[in-house]
Amino acid sequence: MTASTQTRVGIIGAGYIATWHADAIRATPGARLVAVCDASRGAAEDMARAYGLQAYGSVDDMIAAGVCDAVHVLTPPSSHRDLAVKCLRAGLHVWVEKPVAVSADEAAEMHATALESGKVLGAGHNFLGMPSYERLKAMVQAGELGRISTLQLNWSLPLSPLRSGPFGLWLLREPRNLLLELGPHLYAFAVDLLGKPEVLHLELGQPVELSGGGTRHQSWRVLARAGDVDLSFHIALVEVVEDRSITVRGSSAMARMDFADDTLIVSKDNTADLVLNPFLHQMSLAGQHLREGIANAARQLVSLNQKSPFALSFRNAFGAFYAAIQGRKALDARFDFTSATAVMRAIDDTLAHMPPQARDPVAPHGAPVPKVMVIGGTGFIGRNLTRMLVARGHDVRVLSRGSTGPFDDIADHVETVPVSLRDQDGLTKAMQGIDVVFNLAKSMDKTWEAALENDVGTALRVAEAALAAGVKRLIYTGTIASYDMSDPNRIITEDTGFGGDMSDRNLYARSKAECETQLMAMQRTRGLPLVIARPGIVVGHGGPLQHWGIGRWHGAGAVRIWGHGRNILPFVLADDVSDGLIRMMDNPGVVGRSFNLVGDPMMSARDYFDEIHQALGARITVTPGALHVMWIADGIKYFLKRHALRRKGAVRASLADWKSRAHFARFDNSLSKSLLGWAPEPDRKAFVQRGIVQANLFGL
Repeated sequence: MTASTQTRVGIIGAGYIATWHADAIRATPGARLVAVCDASRGAAEDMARAYGLQAYGSVDDMIAAGVCDAVHVLTPPSSHRDLAVKCLRAGLHVWVEKPVAVSADEAAEMHATALESGKVLGAGHNFLGMPSYERLKAMVQAGELGRISTLQLNWSLPLSPLRSGPFGLWLLREPRNLLLELGPHLYAFAVDLLGKPEVLHLELGQPVELSGGGTRHQSWRVLARAGDVDLSFHIALVEVVEDRSITVRGSSAMARMDFADDTLIVSKDNTADLVLNPFLHQMSLAGQHLREGIANAARQLVSLNQKSPFALSFRNAFGAFYAAIQGRKALDARFDFTSATAVMRAIDDTLAHMPPQARDPVAPHGAPVPKVMVIGGTGFIGRNLTRMLVARGHDVRVLSRGSTGPFDDIADHVETVPVSLRDQDGLTKAMQGIDVVFNLAKSMDKTWEAALENDVGTALRVAEAALAAGVKRLIYTGTIASYDMSDPNRIITEDTGFGGDMSDRNLYARSKAECETQLMAMQRTRGLPLVIARPGIVVGHGGPLQHWGIGRWHGAGAVRIWGHGRNILPFVLADDVSDGLIRMMDNPGVVGRSFNLVGDPMMSARDYFDEIHQALGARITVTPGALHVMWIADGIKYFLKRHALRRKGAVRASLADWKSRAHFARFDNSLSKSLLGWAPEPDRKAFVQRGIVQANLFGL
């Protein structure tokens, strides 16, 4: 197909899901990705550089440029209707990420606009494009399962933002948003298989208190009926073993589709007698599991992991959308807005069953007069720090992506200001009247060029703004990950260097070290009032269970720890980190210095998980990680990325870098204790109580 006959595609919204869309669009025949648009022009430009696209800062500008024939709307759901209607009326085909809207009425309006404009409007129910689901649907339609009696749909997947943030996400702003965000995955299956269900009952459970006030329920159980078929929907968001599945029970067989792994297993009766009956039954199940596992492994191996179940679902869904745009066939009913509106109507009906609840409490407040600013204040450490600052009598200005944050209960003392970290003038203005700035911002990048722009560039913009605004102290948080911690005989102090050439280190460690280097240069040459803090492995209330400083997690119930796991790790409580940071505010002898905020020697990785088991009754499967093997596997991935996938920015970390993840070296925290008067928790029982028991790791 020539470029002139391809559909030119633009993406609206450059967030996390945008890369999944971009990769799938590129793999879809007849589609050519050409542009990306985001209200944050910097975010659009970052994605544009990565994919060779044209960047726009507004939808109007992208429409006016005439570069697109179709767009994918990937913005927060509350904006979907207006953006889709605008683009349809401008003559563009539109694909809308789920939830397609925030109500059935909005979805119906979008559908009507598409019919009036004669353009194709697709709904982002991509899981319906999985090969295993297509097989399941064919079996149901062919009657292979017999008379269907029940349909069970499960979404059991930990949602860590409920416990550790960020709390400014759209899905946490209102209690109903959790169902609006996650419900379409399950309801779309039900509508496609059986038609719109009649909702009979909703039960909410396992409430969790959000930081700043408000309650969200982590368990949603819905009973419904479609004709004479009973339906049950179950959403569970606590830290449990993952189960995203559909189970269809019929008179002839039972089928279970796992849409996380794209597998389909069918259980049938057999006519054998005595012991052969259960034996043949189990062997049939075992053979199917083996077949599904081999097929999926082979597919991902041949595609170099570009055809994971999630990626494949996008590809198949987009294939149907662009085939309809190009007139090769009508849009598949799985992805049209007749079905999408039915899905939203079922969700509306479910929300109508929610028990009467008062709105999340918002404390009446006056105007804070902040002298302290926290950048990254809605993150784990940032939230803890902001609350401790307020408890110690400070008003705080928090820089956030949005205009609200998790501080409704202390709104008298916290002012949340939405300023882009790319906006030099905006940062300077926001720092007017501020004495102390804590910069806890970080960026997780995939190339060194992106790290220089997003992480190092941001740190320098913040520093320039602090100088321009006359800030008296800038406290920057680096990371102990920048150290070479591969030698168990090494004792690390603040005088320990990072090493001259860090090109063989992971990007996060390298970019944080570069930030420190350039900020210290500004301190020496321009008088930047800088103090650097490097927290250890931070635990405590609001922190995640699946902490990647300890190991590589495979769900909530299994972790491969870095190394053998018997060496003492540099744990530190979040409260102690915040206390150390606050002690840097007005201490006259700390400017131009750095401090490693690492607690007293306490526990190994194995000790930590043993304490979780003893304190919480949760036995997590812990296996040692062979770092040499991980390093070799990483080298193979690096070779494939560079030479097969042509990713020039791919980075391979050294063996020492991999060993550093195990934190083999030991830390001496005497400088922080002597110069700051810092006293981290020394008692192991108290540490376990504060860092594990009170941390609400599982959300239960």
